Amino acid sequence: MILSLAGTAFAAFESESSEITPQIKQRMIEGNSWRKGCPVPLKDLRYLRMTHINFNGEEEMGEMIVHKEVSAEVIAIFEGLYAMGYPIRKMELVSGYNGSDWHSIESDNSSAFNCRKATGSQKWSKHSYGKAIDINPIENPYISRNGTISHKESEKYRKRAHQKPTLADKAILLKNDAAVQLFKKYGWKWGGEWSGVKDYQHFSK
Repeated sequence: MILSLAGTAFAAFESESSEITPQIKQRMIEGNSWRKGCPVPLKDLRYLRMTHINFNGEEEMGEMIVHKEVSAEVIAIFEGLYAMGYPIRKMELVSGYNGSDWHSIESDNSSAFNCRKATGSQKWSKHSYGKAIDINPIENPYISRNGTISHKESEKYRKRAHQKPTLADKAILLKNDAAVQLFKKYGWKWGGEWSGVKDYQHFSK
């Protein structure tokens, strides 16, 4: 399959899945994304490498950690995103941001596993189980019940609509978009459909 985007031809989607190696484990521990006491043992997680299209319209290999129960369908979803030309700015492990959800979002990083509590809660986040994914978080912000957006760069995306012929604009996730429908096809829930709080970047299984 050859995918054409803005005049650029891409080869076929590529992916690989592996258990958490000692090297990845070290990155996760040193990067504060996993520690003893987290709700999922490392043996139940999988390290994925998947092709995606970045905001320069170029093919790039990204990485992500998810629960083994959803690893195959996550690969299928991201193959679908690639095929439809949906752009992802970057896809790196949150351990590269010292486990900080804030800094990962500030960098507009799409990520999955992170052993942390849910926003505004003392309960484990779905990310702690490797069953939640945040996609292009700057373009798809978390908006609190009172309308607050914590990340300044996301303010321009408060109005949820496609308005410009750019890849950043294409990254905006709306209810009827093919990218959102693809996640829902596999049974993932979208935070953009929550009542009260809106978390447009967030998909969870």
